[in-house]
Formats: sequence, structure tokens, C-alpha cells
Amino acid sequence: MSTKNISKLKIDFMGLSRAALAVSVLLVGISIFSLSTRGLNVGIDFSGGTLVELGFAEPAELGAIRDVLGGSEFDGASVQNFGSVHEVLVRLPPSEEASTADLSGRILSLLPDAEMRRIEFVGPQIGEELTEDGLLALLYAFGGILLYVTLRFTLKFSIGAVVATIHDAVITLGFFSVTGAEFDLTVLAAILAVIGYSLNDTIVVFDRVRENFRRFRKDGPREVINTSLNQTLSRTLVTSGTTLIVVLALFILGGELIHGFATALIIGIAIGTYSSIYVASTMLLLLGVNKVDLMPVAKEGEALDDRP
Repeated sequence: MSTKNISKLKIDFMGLSRAALAVSVLLVGISIFSLSTRGLNVGIDFSGGTLVELGFAEPAELGAIRDVLGGSEFDGASVQNFGSVHEVLVRLPPSEEASTADLSGRILSLLPDAEMRRIEFVGPQIGEELTEDGLLALLYAFGGILLYVTLRFTLKFSIGAVVATIHDAVITLGFFSVTGAEFDLTVLAAILAVIGYSLNDTIVVFDRVRENFRRFRKDGPREVINTSLNQTLSRTLVTSGTTLIVVLALFILGGELIHGFATALIIGIAIGTYSSIYVASTMLLLLGVNKVDLMPVAKEGEALDDRP
């Protein structure tokens, strides 16, 4: 690469590394505290139960619906609007006694003005299996990242990538915990997508850092990382911007069924872009990465082979 192609930007990203680290620690701390005290508002995918979507010709009065269901066998049902004031989502606790057809008939008998749109049932055992599989999927993803980045770069780089990825996942989960938004399988899929997106962005930065460590041998790690971030900034912003446009379209036009999925992606992409610049790169500085870590190992007898 010639010097003409080097970015003219001279932003001192690492000059704000301490402030960024404090912000990250604060956000992660709030997320962990909320997850440990409030937990997640898991959907029936994980908790089990019955999900009933009802439609009304007139705007639905949620309080009246709660009173009717609370005074019947469906005491403890969760009632909320779904998409519009004419649509209501009712979540019932797990029950092994009635079939979906029986539940549908009983609810309509209590709410004669309602129209049954859909009804979904997930058993408690299936919910537990999905919870375990979801946690395993996250662990496998982090393990794969650690192995991949170690093989491609060095262990110090892999630690930085894993810390940045965990940072993104924890903050995204923390957002759902703090806001109480429903956490279902679509949101879990979005978090796995965020992990892949964040890793891809981090790898781009790490590739440039490795290249510049070998190219600018007189510069220290701080200068090399700053140069690398400036060179990849335009690519990072363009990629994040175009992806956010698509995700925002899903958020606005996609409907309630994928609202949580789009929300998780929006939060994850924003945090992932930030972490690839500050968290992953700051970890490299804290771990003391230098050009010696990236120098190719000389093979025994290589110097003799190069002699004329």
C-alpha cells in the first residue's frame, strides 16, 4: 500500500479510550445488575404457555379485558396491545389440561366481541430445551470466535475480540432487561447475528492493525492503532449506515412479529460499531500488543538458504 492511499484523518481515538472504557464499564454494569435482579421478560418460546392474538372492531379496553379474564379461570393472564389499539395479545401461563381449540372457545365465550386471529401453544419442557439450546449457541459462538481469532492473529487479539463481542451481547441483553421488552427466539437470533456482525467489523480493524504494525515499525502501538482506525473509519461508517437503513425499515414497516428482532439489531449494530473502535482496540493496548507479537517466526536455516 502506498502512502497516497493512507487516510488523511488524524482522529485521536485512543485519546478517548479511558472515557470510552468508563462508559462501557457503566453500561455493562447496569446491564448485569438488571439481568441479575429483573431478568428478562421471556416470551412463550422459553417460558412455555399459550399466546392468543385477538382483534376488536373498536379500540380495545385493556383494563376491562384484564378484569374479565382475571375473574375467570384465566387469572394471571398478561394483556397488552399488539400493533394497534384494535389488536390485543394475551399470554396465558402454561397449562396441560386444555387443547388450543378448547382455550380458543373459552376465551371467545368470555370476550364475545373479539375475533380470534391466532393461538400458539408451547409446553414448559420445550421452553426449557429452547433456553438451554440458546445458551449453548451463545457459548459455542464465543468459543468459535476465540479459536478463529487466535489462529488468524494471536491470543491477545482473540481476547480483545471476545471481550468486545461479550460487551455487545451483554449490553443488548441489558437493554431488553431494563426496558422489559419481550425476549423471544427472534431476539436470540438477532443477538447471534450481532455477534457475527461485531466480529466482522473487529476483524477488519485487526487486519489493518496487523498490516500497519509490520509497515510502520518505528511507530508505537498507540500510533499504529490510531492510524488503523482512521483508515478503516469510512468503511465502518458506510457498512453500519447501510445496514441500519435496512434494519430501520424492518423496525418501522415489518410489524410487531419482528419488532423485537429489529430492535435487537439496531442496538447491537450501534454498540458493535462503537466496540470495534474502542473496546477491541483498547483491549489491544491494555494487553500490550506490539510488533513483536505479529512478526513471522523465522524458520531454522532460513538465513543460510538466502546466502548466494
